Amino acid sequence: MKPNFSLRLRIFNLNCWGIPYLSKHRADRMRRLGDFLNQESFDLALLEEVWSEQDFQYLRQKLSPTYPAAHHFRSGIIGSGLCVFSKHPIQEITQHVYTLNGYPYMIHHGDWFSGKAVGLLVLHLSGMVLNAYVTHLHAEYNRRKDIYLAHRVAQAWELAQFIHHTSKKADVVLLCGDLNMHPEDLGCCLLKEWTGLRDAYLETRDFKGSEEGNTMVPKNCYVNKQELKPFPFGVRIDYMLYKAVSGFYISCKSLETTTGNDPYSGTPLSDHEALMATLFVRHSPPQQNPNSTHRPAERSPLMSVLKEAWTELGLGMAQARWWAAFASYVIGLGLLLLALLCVLAAGGGAREAAILLWTPSVGLVLWAGAFYLFHVQEVNGLYRAHAELQHVLGRAREAQDLGPEPQPALLLGQQEGDRTKEQ
Repeated sequence: MKPNFSLRLRIFNLNCWGIPYLSKHRADRMRRLGDFLNQESFDLALLEEVWSEQDFQYLRQKLSPTYPAAHHFRSGIIGSGLCVFSKHPIQEITQHVYTLNGYPYMIHHGDWFSGKAVGLLVLHLSGMVLNAYVTHLHAEYNRRKDIYLAHRVAQAWELAQFIHHTSKKADVVLLCGDLNMHPEDLGCCLLKEWTGLRDAYLETRDFKGSEEGNTMVPKNCYVNKQELKPFPFGVRIDYMLYKAVSGFYISCKSLETTTGNDPYSGTPLSDHEALMATLFVRHSPPQQNPNSTHRPAERSPLMSVLKEAWTELGLGMAQARWWAAFASYVIGLGLLLLALLCVLAAGGGAREAAILLWTPSVGLVLWAGAFYLFHVQEVNGLYRAHAELQHVLGRAREAQDLGPEPQPALLLGQQEGDRTKEQ
């Protein structure tokens, strides 16, 4: 690698709001998105909520002269909605589907059916290895009473762990997507503190776009104004996060968002705003790379976030166990009712009533059984993340002889990967 190595990367990210039959002007917006991407010629375009295979194939064909490499990450019943378009050859592709993703009986929300996931593509650019991740986490439907908070925290932890364990050979790590979390939310803080990823909006030298970098703004005609009423300037829930390791340095020269309108025609491309960043990667000695070191001042925030996440997952487990217990009681009552109906039908005294009640009683038992199995699965999913966090906290206490402030390097486990690269 040349000492004066420098590489410019132009990145595009957008939640496309491409729900078949429900999203307004979907076909027209996809057409204009394709025109825009071809005209701008980014190095990478990472998209969420491209739910329709037809939309992906349309974009793939339209963008193939500019972006010869493309991939659609499929999962769940209706798909993850994640896809990528690259100007450069993609060396490797994989994905991870989140263990928890809402509730199947909350049909009107629909997250469970989509199979939310994180997709990974590996690019080799001038001898540098880039791991680019695209993801979409569970939506927040009610901020005051968020029944999905534990699921989203578990997803954030899974995402952080996936990035940590798959990026050990990478020189640069890039994460784009709709996290459905405000910058100060627990899951967002957990993700950034554990992985060391930096927020392009906070790091950029030159920002142009919506107020406070918000990616859902009231002036967008597709946005539900009632949902944004508590936030007059909008909310920031879509992110570009990055870091460099192994002797590289990355900086965000400029970041731009759309502002409720298409940059050319005036009509929005989606109900979300697009993110467009220009990143610069250069070679630097490992000891000068700010991403590979952690100052003492960073110890307390990391531990605080880990403990808070551990507590939140514990509360989620307790709630899931309660619902599983409730379902088991319903199953027991349903079986007793079926037994009573069998006795009545055999005795002949209330045979017709027993037959009429038999079908709904069987349905009740089956529904309660499915409800029970799902929440047992939810308990196990939350327990897994909870146990991992408990292990991390335990190791931290051991490393400090039960002191209050563990070494961040031990927690993050990233310096070991850095040393391996330097050898």
